[in-house]
Amino acid sequence: MRPPSPRAGLRVRPHLPRRTIRVRLALSYWGVFAASGAVLLAVTVALWQGATTTTAHVPGPAAGGAPPGGVTTVHGSDLTQLLTVAGIALAIMVVVSIAFGWLVAGRFLQPVRAITAAAKRISASSLHERLNLDGPDDDLKELADTFDELLARLERSFQFERSFVASASHELRTPLTTMRVWLDVATAKPGPQPPQLTALAGRLRHELDHLDVLLDSFLTLARTQQGPATDQATLSLDGIAGAAIGRQASAIDDLALSLDHSRCPRAWVTGSTTLLSRMVGNVIDNAVRHNEPGGWIRVSTHAGGSLARIVVENGGPVLTEEDVGVLTQPFRRPGAERTGSDQGTGLGLSIVESIASVHGGALDLSARDGGGLRVSISLPLAVAAPAGAPA
Repeated sequence: MRPPSPRAGLRVRPHLPRRTIRVRLALSYWGVFAASGAVLLAVTVALWQGATTTTAHVPGPAAGGAPPGGVTTVHGSDLTQLLTVAGIALAIMVVVSIAFGWLVAGRFLQPVRAITAAAKRISASSLHERLNLDGPDDDLKELADTFDELLARLERSFQFERSFVASASHELRTPLTTMRVWLDVATAKPGPQPPQLTALAGRLRHELDHLDVLLDSFLTLARTQQGPATDQATLSLDGIAGAAIGRQASAIDDLALSLDHSRCPRAWVTGSTTLLSRMVGNVIDNAVRHNEPGGWIRVSTHAGGSLARIVVENGGPVLTEEDVGVLTQPFRRPGAERTGSDQGTGLGLSIVESIASVHGGALDLSARDGGGLRVSISLPLAVAAPAGAPA
């Protein structure tokens, strides 16, 4: 005999609509009205029955030999008619009350909907927006004003952070340039140089180059949070990807990587030329830098619905979900708390995520089963491609 399925006997609960606060308020208003109407009807019936008891019996025989108590019959008929009419009126008012409660709840919850919409819309690049809610000075107005004050504090905090990062990055370039000049002067003296000095100079130049790249990354991160860039244009993801691959051609040849580039001529996006080029360039650079000799890279662009997408996949070591989860965190690498490596600054994918977010897009990372990483960037599709662009 076949054993019963573990799901046998389980009742599937029907999918019910979400009970919003507006629904709960409307039902509460309806419930209070229905209960009040029922109590009022019960009190009316009780009073009517009391009046019937005191006035129903009239002394003496009725005309035509009818039995006494005819007035009681009349009052009983009136009571039935009263209950019928009152019941119909109560049913009608119950229906009207729930409709009225729905409208009233919507009117009072309109500020809450405004706050919710603003909370979903406002991001780190639009903290200057405010609700400026009008209306009576009640609890909802106080909540909206508190929300505006919170946005003001966040805006000041973000602005200070951006200004500090940008200013510090600019200021640090001067001492780094000075150090590089003095290093060149020290190693340019005539005569043979000690091997230790030559090795030290090479190491120092390497570290200075690393710091230059790191400062450039800091400036890019600060720029992505400072609002719309001035170099806005409609760009082809295929063109951006092709240019990034061209810049990595030498490294691809050195590692003997096989490259597959699938194009989509309809994948056009609107945004900053500099930032979008940096975003795609970082992803291509990441795919080359963290690959294996003789490995592979696959680059593809897509367009569908309202989104354009670029997907970059590469071979490499096997990654876990925990490894992928830290890749967008600054200065983090899989299996280590800090970078501690000469392979990049540890800000590449953090910059990619920030640029994608500023342009209304999203970054998705996933580990491949056979090793390596899959990077997918979705951006809003451009409303129209430039004139003369391929269809």
